[in-house]
Amino acid sequence: MKTIALITCAFLAATPALAQKTNDQATEEGRQKNTQYVNDSTLTTKVHTALANDVGMKTLRSINVDSDKGIVTLKGVVDSEATKQRAEAVAKKVNGVSSVKNELTVKGG
Repeated sequence: MKTIALITCAFLAATPALAQKTNDQATEEGRQKNTQYVNDSTLTTKVHTALANDVGMKTLRSINVDSDKGIVTLKGVVDSEATKQRAEAVAKKVNGVSSVKNELTVKGG
């Protein structure tokens, strides 16, 4: 009976330490997610800026940019195949972009 009581006391004494480790892990995971969110947001802004600065990108309002871990997705409707390809080329040149998913559609096409 004393053995069970000792084991129970040892377990209860160790429980706060185990809970703290779990909280620390959760905090670190939260930091990593926040950092990734900021990185994705920054990359999205960089791509938007690059598209806006490109002379042929007057249709910027019709292009939606999304970023996820370096992968940029372009969605929306553009006037021509040339504009679609140009938008992809501009996005690929942005520092931090690992690949581009070009889901733009050509108006009337």
